[in-house]
Amino acid sequence: MDTGTERESSLDRYWRRRVAVLAGTAGMVAALAWACAAGGSGGGGEKEPVRNAGAIDSSVPAAPSAAVPTVTVTTTVSPSPRDGGGPCKADDLVFNMVTSQDYAAGRQPRFDVSVVNMSPASCRFDTGSLYVVVTSGKDRIWSSGECRKSGSGKQTLRRGIPYTAAVAWDRRRGCGGAPARPGTYVAKLKGGKAAKRVFHLH
Repeated sequence: MDTGTERESSLDRYWRRRVAVLAGTAGMVAALAWACAAGGSGGGGEKEPVRNAGAIDSSVPAAPSAAVPTVTVTTTVSPSPRDGGGPCKADDLVFNMVTSQDYAAGRQPRFDVSVVNMSPASCRFDTGSLYVVVTSGKDRIWSSGECRKSGSGKQTLRRGIPYTAAVAWDRRRGCGGAPARPGTYVAKLKGGKAAKRVFHLH
């Protein structure tokens, strides 16, 4: 074999080796590219755990919100006593009259009268029906009902709350008559049952 033929044969082998190396390199690059593409486009490897994690999170019940306490206010209204009512019954009323036993000269006798309603309900009482009569023996000396200067009207008597009135005598016979003499006198309450009172004028 001549020198020209050997040179052409060596050059041919060189280029074959170069093509083989280039082809192998290109194949490796293509394989790497395919692997990367398959790893990026596949949805089952990494996305599935994410979906499962989401399913687990959604199954956990939300924490209950703080309950707002319900406050119930109960108002108790006490029944007020009636302002009116029917007439008082005599059996439901308790009367009393108090006075001093001795009155010095110039001092006017005073009679404190009270009436208490003992019935469960309020009732109406005519205070004008009460008056004091002063006597000496069989002699009628004075009556507050006859000499009353101001009129009295009906009052509402509530259970257990007394109605009181102060009656003063000017120590004269009748209404502005002659002065009463010193001595023993008796006061009686009219219009209600109460004990009579004995007193002395000096």
